[in-house]
Amino acid sequence: MTAILLRRLMQSFLILLGVTLITFCLSFMMPADPVRMIAGKSATPETVASIRKELGLDKPLAIQYIRYVTRLAHLDLGRSYKQKTQVSELIKSRLPATLLLMAGAIFFEIIIGIPAGILAATRRGKVWDNVIMTISFAGVSMPQFVLGLLLLYVFAYLLGWFPLGGYGTWQHLFLPALTLGISGGGWYSRMVRSSMVDVLCRDYIRTARAKGLSEFKTVMVHALRNAILPIIAMIGLDVGIFMAGAVVVESVFGWPGIGQMAWQAIQMVDIPVIMGVTLVAAIGIIVGNLLADLIMPFADPKMRVE
Repeated sequence: MTAILLRRLMQSFLILLGVTLITFCLSFMMPADPVRMIAGKSATPETVASIRKELGLDKPLAIQYIRYVTRLAHLDLGRSYKQKTQVSELIKSRLPATLLLMAGAIFFEIIIGIPAGILAATRRGKVWDNVIMTISFAGVSMPQFVLGLLLLYVFAYLLGWFPLGGYGTWQHLFLPALTLGISGGGWYSRMVRSSMVDVLCRDYIRTARAKGLSEFKTVMVHALRNAILPIIAMIGLDVGIFMAGAVVVESVFGWPGIGQMAWQAIQMVDIPVIMGVTLVAAIGIIVGNLLADLIMPFADPKMRVE
């Protein structure tokens, strides 16, 4: 296990290094000039040149990248061009809101997707199966901003059960987390159904039924334990996706997460913030996948043997 962890950590380090290189190159391929965004349209060439030199943007890209990686080695994410604040402080101020939204979204994905997938698999080809798959397809296909606005209109504006936006209480969290959870729950239900249908045809399930084991115990203990493995992997991916990928939902609900901050940074060509958020999201994906790999053997005895 120690050897596996060390190998995964080394792979994770190389992946992060690759993410920084790709993101760095893409940031400087943007058509907008960050120095011009800072200086303004009326700035003189001398002012532009002075700002460019101050930020170190007058050096070749290779030198700039080496300096960036060197700062990262000292846990320095740089300084925001526009806000004149350390990127680490900006991310730190937004991270709790993002983590809270991520936890709420994963919670709704699980409680929506897994029961729906099990019900569809055990009613394969029947009315319940068709209804659940149709609803899950609609949940996956519907744009998140449309679903978010619809939930806001019904439950916040018409019924007044939840606030229209903001952050601070569970009422503020419920609708944005549900919006993300419905979309993810659609994927989870389809994956659980597919995995469960495959597992329910296995010999050991037929043996369990032949021994007189109840259908509930057969499905929930023997079948689900083997069918749940793809979901564990998906949760690991969702950790990183929600770290910076919930931009639309955060904007609709006024949620102060790092996804919204990343979108604002892209509009202002604030490269250090873009790089910082991308790096945090990459770390989230890597940590999520690592945790999923560590949890899977507890669900599948065959993986422990391997």
